[in-house]
Amino acid sequence: MSALSWKQYFIYQADYQHWANELLFASLDRLDAQALGEPQGLYFSTIHHTVDHLLVVAELWRLRLQGESPIVDYKVRHHPDWRELKKALRQEMRGLQHWLEKQPDAFFEKEIAYRGSDGKDRRNWVRDVLTHMMGHMVHHRGQISAVATRLGAPAPEMDYIYYKRAVDNALAQSRQS
Repeated sequence: MSALSWKQYFIYQADYQHWANELLFASLDRLDAQALGEPQGLYFSTIHHTVDHLLVVAELWRLRLQGESPIVDYKVRHHPDWRELKKALRQEMRGLQHWLEKQPDAFFEKEIAYRGSDGKDRRNWVRDVLTHMMGHMVHHRGQISAVATRLGAPAPEMDYIYYKRAVDNALAQSRQS
């Protein structure tokens, strides 16, 4: 078996993030809608604002990868409607995945320049930016999951290995068909 390229690795990672978000949403949908907007001791206070932060940061880094340097205010909630927020995060992650699929392999070996949220000029390797994006989502999903579980929602199994098993099982079933 050949080694995975950076490109293929991050395409899988984007798919995993989408999959894990779906499991988190299924868990959160079991809570009273009001609980999503109440302060829960998270850095962004509420579950809703923390999910909003996931979307805003994913959009921000994608735009930076595309050569833009938008400035974002993390203190405000950008997507007040919960259903629209979930839809937008789904679209963002699928959009990122499709965009990554269109990039040449050499893109993943590049360094990008952008203006940071602090206004300073920054440079990072594409693979480091993408690793940060994926880890950031896992980090905040874990926080949200802990709060949701405390509130009575089922604890979703969002670890990468569960995603990999689900993908492998789906592939095996499709081969049997």
